[in-house]
Amino acid sequence: MTRVLVVDDEPQFARALATNLRGAGYDVETATTAAEALAAAGRTPPDAVILDLRLPDGSGRDVARELRTRSDVPVIVVSAVGDEDEKIAALDAGADDYVTKPFPIGELLARLRATLRRAGTNEPVLEVGPIRIDLDGHAVTVDGKTVHLTPHEYGILRVLAQNPGKLMTHRVILREVWGPAYGDESNYLHVYVSQLRRKIEPDAARPRYLLTEAGAGYRLVEK
Repeated sequence: MTRVLVVDDEPQFARALATNLRGAGYDVETATTAAEALAAAGRTPPDAVILDLRLPDGSGRDVARELRTRSDVPVIVVSAVGDEDEKIAALDAGADDYVTKPFPIGELLARLRATLRRAGTNEPVLEVGPIRIDLDGHAVTVDGKTVHLTPHEYGILRVLAQNPGKLMTHRVILREVWGPAYGDESNYLHVYVSQLRRKIEPDAARPRYLLTEAGAGYRLVEK
């Protein structure tokens, strides 16, 4: 499983980010200081690091610089500081990308996937019950059998599998898969969900995995 080290001294932010990353199929370790981050990276080298610039015992730039002397691990800096000079300094210190807080979690996940691809690291595999999604190969199997999905069907399944058991509203799914212009097209989404069920459910008329929350959205569950 792809390992991500999250370094941030804001407990609420770090917890939320770790939860979202685990939901997306990553193995996550957290650190709150520069010293903890370097110790964790030395103990079990991560596949990627998400790093805040401002830490209690030093600068995230120093952490990035030290990490770069050890390996080519991808480093994404996240910071409330959006100043251009700060961004340049972080990138010069060895960071691969820079995201300004606050940011949509979907954007950070996309940037993480991109940096991992550039580093030659496979993206994670998501599993919910018998449904297995290889994010790197864009391949889906159910009970070990390959299922061929359209790009939009795959997008819906990916969003739901990255948030197993969680209610995903129509608006959120439409925004993540089609973009903001489709935020109110719930009937449009219903057609694709029906097609998806026919491909992943034992009985599409009595879904076990892709469940409807009337008037709200959908959730993907293990049964």
